[in-house]
Amino acid sequence: MKFTPRSLIIVASLLSAALLSGCASRTAEQKASGEIYDPYESTNRAIHSFNVGVDKALFRPASKGYVTIVPEPMVDSFNHFADNLSMPSVMVDSLLQGKFKQAGIALARFTINSTVGFAGLADPASDFEIPEVDTDFGETLHVWGFDEGAYVELPLYGPSTARDAVGVVVNLFTNPLDYTDPRPADNLGLYAEVVKRMGDRGRYSDTVDAILYESADSYAQSRSIYIQNRRFDLEGDNTDLYITPDEISTEGF
Repeated sequence: MKFTPRSLIIVASLLSAALLSGCASRTAEQKASGEIYDPYESTNRAIHSFNVGVDKALFRPASKGYVTIVPEPMVDSFNHFADNLSMPSVMVDSLLQGKFKQAGIALARFTINSTVGFAGLADPASDFEIPEVDTDFGETLHVWGFDEGAYVELPLYGPSTARDAVGVVVNLFTNPLDYTDPRPADNLGLYAEVVKRMGDRGRYSDTVDAILYESADSYAQSRSIYIQNRRFDLEGDNTDLYITPDEISTEGF
């Protein structure tokens, strides 16, 4: 198989998912208490140390240089471009979750930003007051009733859970753009996401540095922040994004 950044993430995510399958799920008591399930802490800490080393040697200086050299409007444009490329996947996952309104919003944003927005480099959809939406296959699994499973840290990718690690792999293959003819350049979405992450890393450098380099235990700190934010995102779903049976009959869906 040709080695690509995508294949590296696939291997890392599959290894994490394999770890989950070899260990029992959270108990009912752990779920009720909200306790973080981390049976692979020693392995996770080793991967975290590797990720911090990569960040310190490569990603941190590159990100700071990126936001220093590249004008802020261009950084915004690259972020819009990455977000726009993700909209087809967001639409697919929204449909799988039964969020038909959200799927329609994702399609509308992609259509408008890909045309009026110069291939996604601008965000006229927001000017038209079309809300931003985001989801992934990890959230789809959550909607389907799968437990988050063990906490895992993926090489280069960062904090995750076993459920979300599976979602990372699936989302690499569920973007309809990958099956168009002619299709975009290989790994274009992945490269765009890396550039977006560089922009975010550079812009929020002080906060990230405080977590990774100034906290007493950067692993525990990043784990707690990720799990709390992820659980809030998943449990705080906006019910307005679902279509009720009454709306189906009245709106003609």
